[in-house]
Amino acid sequence: MTPAPQAPPRGRGRRRDQLIAFGWLVLVWSLLWGDFSWGNLTGGALVAGAVLLFFPLPPVSFGGRLRPGPLLVFALRFVGELVSASAHVARVAVQPGYQPRSAIIAVRLRIRTDLNLALTAEAISLVPGTLILEVDRDVGALYVHVFDTHGPRDLSGSRQRILAVERRLVRAVGSVAEVRRVSADPVERGP
Repeated sequence: MTPAPQAPPRGRGRRRDQLIAFGWLVLVWSLLWGDFSWGNLTGGALVAGAVLLFFPLPPVSFGGRLRPGPLLVFALRFVGELVSASAHVARVAVQPGYQPRSAIIAVRLRIRTDLNLALTAEAISLVPGTLILEVDRDVGALYVHVFDTHGPRDLSGSRQRILAVERRLVRAVGSVAEVRRVSADPVERGP
C-alpha cells in the first residue's frame, strides 16, 4: 500500500519555492557569464522571471526531514560506489578482447513520490555503469541500463544496489513513515 501523495504547497510555501528557484536561476546566469555586474544580475532576473512564468516548476512536496547521520552514511557509500564503479568501468575499457554485456532492468521503488524518484534516479545515474533510461511515475519504477552483466545473479545484485540507494536516501531525507516502510521491506536486506 502506497501512502497518499501530499498536497502541493500553497500560498507562502509555493511563493518561497519560486523565490528560491528564482535566486538559483539568477545565480547560475551570473556564473555562466562570469561577472556579477548590475547588467548581468538584471538580465538574469529577466531570464529567471521568464523561465518561471513560461515553464512553471511542478510543486514538489517534502514531508520528510534532513537527518545528518544517515546523510553522511549515504554520502560515504555513494563515494565508495563511485570509486568502485569507476575502477570497474576503467578495467573493462582497457581489457583487450573483452566484450561486456549490458541489460535493461526495471526496478520498482518502494516510495513513489516524485522527490524520491528524482533523487534515486540522479544518484543512480551519477555512478558509472548505470544509466536511467525511463522513469514510470505511475508505478514508481526506474528502467535502468546496467553495464557488464553476466547473468541473473548480476541483475538481481543490480536491483538490490538500486533499492539500497533508495533506502539510504529515504533514511537521510524521508518522513518517519517512509523510513519505516523501507526498513521493514525484507527484499533489500543483506550484506
